[in-house]
Amino acid sequence: MNVPDLTRLHHLASALPAAEQAMLLAFAEFLHARTAAAVPCPAPSPTPLAIPRPAQESVVKAIKRLSQTYPMLDKSALLNEASQLLSQHVLQGRSASDVIDELEVLFQRRYELFIQAD
Repeated sequence: MNVPDLTRLHHLASALPAAEQAMLLAFAEFLHARTAAAVPCPAPSPTPLAIPRPAQESVVKAIKRLSQTYPMLDKSALLNEASQLLSQHVLQGRSASDVIDELEVLFQRRYELFIQAD
């Protein structure tokens, strides 16, 4: 990204309310994780990794953990639903625990579809 674009992004982000700034940052981190996952690497194992859910976890960290737990899933296919859930937490005040529970179900459901398609 060139300097004028970075300056514009910084200006736009700093004009947002705190909750929307957090959402913008979470979205950028999600896109970064998705892009990093797009780099060619050995085929991921079809078995989810055993990464336990911590007692205290933010929604963004849960998305990262679930992305690591299910490396075989196409992150771009999960983007819409995961960002909707993140929005419900950040903008509508839905509890992080409830959103993370639903994210776990979302990733598990996508994994089951992945296994069926294989």
